[in-house]
Amino acid sequence: MTERLRIAVQKKGRLADDSFALLKKCGLRFSVRGGGLLTRVKNLPIDLLLVRDDDIPAFVSTGASDLGIAGENILVEEQLTTEGGLDADVDRRLGFSRCSLCLASETDGAIRRPSDLAGTKIATTYPGVLRKFLKDQNINAKIVEMKGAVELAPSIHIAESICDLVSSGATLEANGLSAFETILNSEAVLIKSARKLSPAKQDIYDKLVRRIDGVTASSDSKYIMLNAPKSALADITAILPGADAPTVIPLAGQDDMVAVQAVCTENVFWETLEQLKAKGARSILVLPIEKMMA
Repeated sequence: MTERLRIAVQKKGRLADDSFALLKKCGLRFSVRGGGLLTRVKNLPIDLLLVRDDDIPAFVSTGASDLGIAGENILVEEQLTTEGGLDADVDRRLGFSRCSLCLASETDGAIRRPSDLAGTKIATTYPGVLRKFLKDQNINAKIVEMKGAVELAPSIHIAESICDLVSSGATLEANGLSAFETILNSEAVLIKSARKLSPAKQDIYDKLVRRIDGVTASSDSKYIMLNAPKSALADITAILPGADAPTVIPLAGQDDMVAVQAVCTENVFWETLEQLKAKGARSILVLPIEKMMA
């Protein structure tokens, strides 16, 4: 019987949507229907376990799953609060579902910096991360654990401030709060235990992470094509962000012009195009890269 690699993934929500999108970009063919807990990938020996986000580190740690895609905030919290430790750590950063765990208080209130927290109450769903921060900062404050709706704590006098995830800040603003300190910057991560995989599962893992690396490497990369004077080639090459040596092709009938093609592994902004044009480049095309493998 063929061994199948198991990956624990959040069953619904933004992280789930982004995780499914990543795996499909890696060429995995699967469908998620209804409330099932397991989905089989059709073209690779991989099973997806669809679970709650805060269960994913434990699934990986206990061996119920070989890999997991989780928010770094969840992983760190579980590492800090699991009795006896957690055998799960970051294998790869995935670059999506970014957010920050922040301290926030009433916009017009007296708490404006971490030192102002001394002797106050802080509401949070991340007691482990918050406790470590307070200890590191030598701040004596009481932690009030909540399951949700943390942003309401100051207005209903449960706590003077909160420690919660912030993406756009709109929820804080709607509740009259402002963030004043970032405790943790988080993104989606591929997590793995220290256990050794069987040779069959290791082969599947190696193939999968090569594809993940290719997808994540191409997410900010762009393929640039342009025409340029030969005399400006050195200046134009220096402007191309994060590019290796470009491909240079003579233009038919124009001895003084060349076509330049390059893969740029950093963001290409309008300012970059304007700099290229100022050096004599023309017919500049910037194209997305769907997949890339080194």
